[in-house]
Formats: sequence, structure tokens, C-alpha cells
Amino acid sequence: MRVLVVEDDETLAELLADGLREQGLVVDVTHDGATALERAAQIRPDVVVLDRDLPVVHGDDVCTALVGSGSPARVLMLTAAASVDERVEGLMLGADDYLPKPFAFTELLARVAALGRRAPTRLPNILRRGDLSMDVGRHRVRRGDRHVQLARKEFGLLEELLRADGELVSAERLLDRVWDEHADPFTTAVRTTVKTLRQKLGPPDPIETVIGRGYRLR
Repeated sequence: MRVLVVEDDETLAELLADGLREQGLVVDVTHDGATALERAAQIRPDVVVLDRDLPVVHGDDVCTALVGSGSPARVLMLTAAASVDERVEGLMLGADDYLPKPFAFTELLARVAALGRRAPTRLPNILRRGDLSMDVGRHRVRRGDRHVQLARKEFGLLEELLRADGELVSAERLLDRVWDEHADPFTTAVRTTVKTLRQKLGPPDPIETVIGRGYRLR
């Protein structure tokens, strides 16, 4: 799942991002409404954690713009305003959920997960190709009758290849979907992760490299 955190308090934004990344989510961070709209159009997140009181473009206007553009992203609105009327107002703008500050991170995480499950184009949770199977929700991978323990990036990369179902996936797409905005486009991260993934999956090698174009599952 990809999450866009929009929060002008940079310390809080990074704390939220770090906590969500520890749960295996891909997280991008912006600190004002205008940049948030640009990033949302570029990365098409599954969930937007949106502070209401934003500079440049107010959070209300960001929410309205996302809904009006037909974005599939679910919006979790955050605000220090805790009155019932203000919560209702936020939901009437099109937000899918509303969380007043201060909040417990565990509650935010549970709400983000719930919104991800409600995505209008929800993807299958069990993926299979050949003797490979993945339970996305339980973070489990099997090859034949053998359980395979994968690190988060290895898991995310394999998930993208499984979802492609034999179609070619470029290194650029893998970098965009499995890593976040801080990833260096010239990094060897994808190649290195494919190498360790191959080692863990074992022979025969299920991943085909198409030189200069990307990867696909055999």
C-alpha cells in the first residue's frame, strides 16, 4: 500500500512516515497543500493522511480537489479541531475518515489499514504463479512446500512481479512502487534486491531479466 502523508509539522510528518514504513508501507511526505496535489497526481497513493490546516492550499481544498479529480485515494483527515460540527464538515468535504489530534499512532495505523481495504479497486490478497504463492495480508511467501522469509523490499518487489502475472516490469516502475520519493533513480537498489530475492527463492530461478527493460516471472 502507498500512503501520502501531508502534514506541515515536519517532525510529526517524519514520525508518522517512519512508523508507517516500519509496517511495510511505502510512504511519501509533503508539507503543504499545493505540493500534496502534485504528488498525489504523480504517485496515485492508496491513502492520503491529510492535515486540515495546511499552508499554500488549505487541507479542505486539497480534499475537495482529490475527490473532484476522481482520485481513488482514500482520505484520512487530521486536525486539532475536535468539535462534532468540524468533524462533520470535514467528512462532508469528501474525507473518508477523520482523526482529531492528539491521537495514538496505533489508532492512525488501524484507520489507514481499514481505508486501504476499502479502496475501490481493491487488489487480490492471495497471489500465485507457478509454485510461488503470497499472502499479502499475512506477509507470507511460499515456494512449493517451503516457507520463504523475505525482507520488506524483497516482499514488495515480488508482490509487484506477481501482480504483473508474467508481464514485464521495468526497474523504474519497481523503484516507484516499492521504494519512496527519496529513492535515487540511479541507485542499484532494484538490481541488488532482485539478487537477494533470487537467492532466497532458490533454484530454478523464477525471475527473468530482460536486459535494459526490466524483470518478469517465468
